[in-house]
Amino acid sequence: MAEKVNLEFNINEDAYKTHLIRLTERLNKIYEGGGKKNAAKQKEKNKMLARERIAYLLDTDKPQFEVGAFAADGMYAEQGGCPSAGVVIVIGYISGKQCIVVANDATVKAGSWFPMTAKKNLRAQEISMENKLPIVYLVDSAGVFLPMQDEIFPDKEHFGRIFRNNAVMSSMGILQIAAIMGSCVAGGAYLPIMSDEALIVDKTGSVFLAGSYLVKSAIGEDIDNETLGGATTHCEISGVTDNKFPDDASCLDYIKRLFSKIGTFDKAGFERAESKEPAANPKEIYGLIPAENSKQYDMHEIINRLVDNSEFDEYKEKYGQSILCGTARIDGWSVGIVANQRKVVKSKKGEMQFGGVIYSDSADKAARFIMNCNQRRIPLVFLQDVTGFMVGSRSEHGGIIKDGAKLVSAMANSIVPKFTIIIGNSYGAGNYAMCGKAYDPRLIAAWPTGQIAVMGGSQAAKTLLQIQVAALKAQGKEISEEDEKAQLKTITDRYNSQTSPYYAASRLWVDAIIDPLDTRKMISMGIEMANHNPISKPYNVGVIQT
Repeated sequence: MAEKVNLEFNINEDAYKTHLIRLTERLNKIYEGGGKKNAAKQKEKNKMLARERIAYLLDTDKPQFEVGAFAADGMYAEQGGCPSAGVVIVIGYISGKQCIVVANDATVKAGSWFPMTAKKNLRAQEISMENKLPIVYLVDSAGVFLPMQDEIFPDKEHFGRIFRNNAVMSSMGILQIAAIMGSCVAGGAYLPIMSDEALIVDKTGSVFLAGSYLVKSAIGEDIDNETLGGATTHCEISGVTDNKFPDDASCLDYIKRLFSKIGTFDKAGFERAESKEPAANPKEIYGLIPAENSKQYDMHEIINRLVDNSEFDEYKEKYGQSILCGTARIDGWSVGIVANQRKVVKSKKGEMQFGGVIYSDSADKAARFIMNCNQRRIPLVFLQDVTGFMVGSRSEHGGIIKDGAKLVSAMANSIVPKFTIIIGNSYGAGNYAMCGKAYDPRLIAAWPTGQIAVMGGSQAAKTLLQIQVAALKAQGKEISEEDEKAQLKTITDRYNSQTSPYYAASRLWVDAIIDPLDTRKMISMGIEMANHNPISKPYNVGVIQT
């Protein structure tokens, strides 16, 4: 028996390490941005690359968390692709102060804004606003990608929302610093100038509503870009920018000095003790997560490898066991954990409950636990591996919809920060109830084994095939067994590709795909940034049926 367990562990571990190798390979490709040729052009202009600027600016002895590295991955093929949506976003520290940095990548279409670029920038501002986190913009962009202007310009969540947010963030007292380190054109010119302080690099930075060619076309004036909107013009004549610098490094050094002088802030008061490593080896997670996502495992074992000293104080341990609830510490921070149990358990009535399924009793328990955490100002961590709510006459008669609604209400109205990790399955209403993207987690990440969809690939493919076959029969057409199998494979492959964590990350349904060993870091940094914003409203779930 022990040999069987060890063999399964080794198989799982090998499979997971393969996932991590693929993750590293894909990230390394993305880190190349627009490629070596375009990078060389930036270097010829005496400019740092976007990631080099961020690396120089952020404290090297502090942790960092990149948001949206996979944004736009696999999208915009007809336009030549747009790695990381042409912008790099990292949560880190400058002179010991936590902040978020947004840097245009000029190697990708000269830093032009694609639809996903706008969505990613808005996500950075959302994180800043939710947590009152200082934000630094390193601007180097040619503006809107004109062939796709209808998908980026006029709507509520498009380009203009960025500048609206600049104004709102200023009114909230959130520090915004902008450094113009390359082009800054047209409507994009408002972003740095609506910031608290606008810096510009001499000879490489420029900012204007219309460049020299458009000025010539519009009003017939002959003028070069440097005279029109360079550093000397805006620092000495127009007063649009505040200070100019001879190169990127000196500009970034100034930002470091500026951050070193920032005062303290009111805190939310989340409780933190001395950090302790898990007593159980976190690397064992690789062997505990099944290579096949349909197999069972004990979520307690995962929690023990994520929390300080592997100490988890479970709430209602013997009731509603398909969801685990309890308090623990992560990197010293007090947290409340809500996690799907992935092994078959016995209910209070002696009935078997499937792993990964939410039952009425577990929904009721989780709702009560979430209320308790809000009452006690304890941040919430959701560990998702869920196939959905239990279906069937017994569940419907028992009020599963009512109990599910209670859980969703308690979670949606939560006033303490929420953080979500998609470990495995994230299907249907289970995604919602366990704080999916639609429910405002402060940060949401997937492990390489995460899968997000309305339902599992096999179920969905069979359902879609049945619909297609029925439609053909309604037209008086027959389908052979071979064609049916071929169609099933085509549907299954397409559906499975859309459940991939990479598909989700490319569309910013998750902020990142992470190695499980980085989970503690992400949650700790997330609670620290959430601590910048005191809770100012009472917890109220509204009307719920009991």
